[in-house]
Amino acid sequence: MVPVLSVYSSEANTEPDELSSIVARAATGDESAWEQLVALYSRRVFAMARSRLHDEELAEEITQSVFVTIATKLNGSDYTEQNRFEPWLFRITMNRVRDYCRKRSRHAKPMAPEHFAGVEGRPEADVHDQADTQKQIESLRSAMEQLSDTDREIIELRHHGQLSFKQIAEMTGDPIGTLLARHHRALKKLRSIIEPASKTEDV
Repeated sequence: MVPVLSVYSSEANTEPDELSSIVARAATGDESAWEQLVALYSRRVFAMARSRLHDEELAEEITQSVFVTIATKLNGSDYTEQNRFEPWLFRITMNRVRDYCRKRSRHAKPMAPEHFAGVEGRPEADVHDQADTQKQIESLRSAMEQLSDTDREIIELRHHGQLSFKQIAEMTGDPIGTLLARHHRALKKLRSIIEPASKTEDV
């Protein structure tokens, strides 16, 4: 049985050999090893899904679904991703998010209400700080939506998934040099969208 996921699980840097050991033990049904995998990756999977979908509940639902798939495949005979667990995990995540995006309408969703929770009753300075942070988040999300799928995915894999370029290369099959150039280009596009918008708002 798959334990309940916590999107606030702690992360830890894990050496490749240690990760391989954890995955191997999880595949044999070791519950403590499975909990370690969830603790290491649930927050990163959740962050990637939330970045694309802008919906906390849906992101958690997809996170649950991804880990159910991982548990099923690890316990079956079709797991062939030895030593490539992270790229495999995030490939499943991106495919699940893509599948959902194809099904749902393309109408923009409003900001989740929990982002505004607790504003009432706070000192005025705190309210302004939170408003500024919210403005920056909305600006970034708007800019991300204007990127191509390819550019958006390289940013999400690198910064939300926290994958190395080597791991992304294993996942996508693209040369590392190509990914480095794509990442640089995507960030440059993102800045070119955000900075003029910020200057316009300040006028």
